[in-house]
Amino acid sequence: MAKKPKTSSNQIAANKRARFDYHIDETFEAGLSLLGWEVKSIRAGKANLTDTYVVIRKGEAYLLNAQITPLDSASTHVIADPTRSRKLLLHKRELAVIHGALSQKGHACVPLEMYWKGPRVKLNIGLARGKKQHDKRDTIRDREWQIEKQRAVRHRVR
Repeated sequence: MAKKPKTSSNQIAANKRARFDYHIDETFEAGLSLLGWEVKSIRAGKANLTDTYVVIRKGEAYLLNAQITPLDSASTHVIADPTRSRKLLLHKRELAVIHGALSQKGHACVPLEMYWKGPRVKLNIGLARGKKQHDKRDTIRDREWQIEKQRAVRHRVR
C-alpha cells in the first residue's frame, strides 16, 4: 500500500486581508475550544477567517464571525451554528497584554491564520493598528515592485 504524501504546510485558513488592513505589532498563539463536528469540518477544509475578530469578555478571549461550515453528514440531533463565538485558550499574562492594547484607541485584535499543531487546532492572533489609505497604497506598490524584480531576474537567467 502506497503512503499518502505529507503536505509541508499545516495551515488550515489564513486571513490575508488582516495584513493588508493592519500593522501587526505583536502575535500570539492561541488554542481553540471546538466541538467535534467543527474539528471534522476543519479537517475537510471548511474553515474561513475573513471578517473575523477577537474580543475580550469577562477576562476571556473569544473569536467572533469565524465561519466553520458543518458537513452534510453532521449529526441530526446537534444544531450546528457555523458562526458561533469560540473561546480562545490563552495564558493570563497574554490576556492582560491583549486587554491593555485593546483599551487604547486605534488598536484591534485580529486572527491571522488557523493551523494544525499536532492533533490540535491553533490560531495565530495579532495585536494590530489600522493602516491609513496611503500605507495601503505603499504596500501595493512594494508588492508589485517585488513581482517585477522577480520577473527581471527570471528573464536575465535565461
